[in-house]
Amino acid sequence: MPRTLVRISLLYLAGNGFLAGPWAAFAPRSFYDDFPGGGMSWVSVDGPYNEHLLRDVGGLFLFGGIVALAAAIWLTPVFARSVGVGWLVFAAIHLGYHLRHLDVYPGDEQVMNVFSLSLAVVAALIAVVGPREEVVASPA
Repeated sequence: MPRTLVRISLLYLAGNGFLAGPWAAFAPRSFYDDFPGGGMSWVSVDGPYNEHLLRDVGGLFLFGGIVALAAAIWLTPVFARSVGVGWLVFAAIHLGYHLRHLDVYPGDEQVMNVFSLSLAVVAALIAVVGPREEVVASPA
């Protein structure tokens, strides 16, 4: 798979982390009430506000963004795959939850929710399977 596609996938994952992370970590009430924006609210429809949980989730998203950005910059196969596996575990669990709880959203938001969460799964899969092995010269 082309390195550019792997890098774009890692940058997409970093973008996910940097979009949700600071918002949830530093403005948890706003994240709860207003995520993803545009008049939609995908968090508050699914249970009571919990500042501790939202700040923790924000920190984890920031962590994911930081390591995905680092992997996109250095783009070594082991680093990219490791970050991809971590994001894949998170993204698949996150998507699985939302697939079982779509009834809290209007129809068009159900489609947007599944589409956006599926993109993270696909990007993570590209990071896992995409990097080519580095050629390391043998010592003489």
